[in-house]
Amino acid sequence: MIDENGLQPGDKLPSERVLSETFNVGRSSIREALRALELLGLIETRKGEGTFLRDFEGHNLVELISTFILQNDKAKKDVLETKNYIQLNALCIVMVKISESELEDLKSWVEQTTINENEFFSRIIKLADNFLIHRIWTILNDYYHSLTFPRNNWKKEDFTHILNALNNKNQQELWKMYEEIKKRAESSK
Repeated sequence: MIDENGLQPGDKLPSERVLSETFNVGRSSIREALRALELLGLIETRKGEGTFLRDFEGHNLVELISTFILQNDKAKKDVLETKNYIQLNALCIVMVKISESELEDLKSWVEQTTINENEFFSRIIKLADNFLIHRIWTILNDYYHSLTFPRNNWKKEDFTHILNALNNKNQQELWKMYEEIKKRAESSK
């Protein structure tokens, strides 16, 4: 409903009665759902005014949810594995789509700035220009950062090697380079 009606932070939600009729559920279910959303900080109820959507950008919802669904080590490793797989595939997409000027901009940025893996792949994911990959990577990356994994320590030359493989349009070289960097970064923890 929030999506379909284009509601923004600060907008008023319909009354319990309207929500109950809209979703064809009892008012007690609506009341319980609203209470849960309020406890999560996603909405706020103002006495005599109604219920309003809060700004949930930067909200700690990922951390909160991750405490419930990422209880075992296997699930945590799955997050890391999937994040790495998406990053690698985003690189392959970028290899096909990237223009010479975009590649030169990336090279210049890597050479002139101290960056980390997260910043680098945030740019790569944007260049891949695939909404679904962007959303999945963002969620997995948020989960990854909410976990207690030691962080991968990518070096400036790692990013340069990746960019050279992109420049050469060599997918095998790219995959090999990514795997080598990942293994080296993980072994240096």
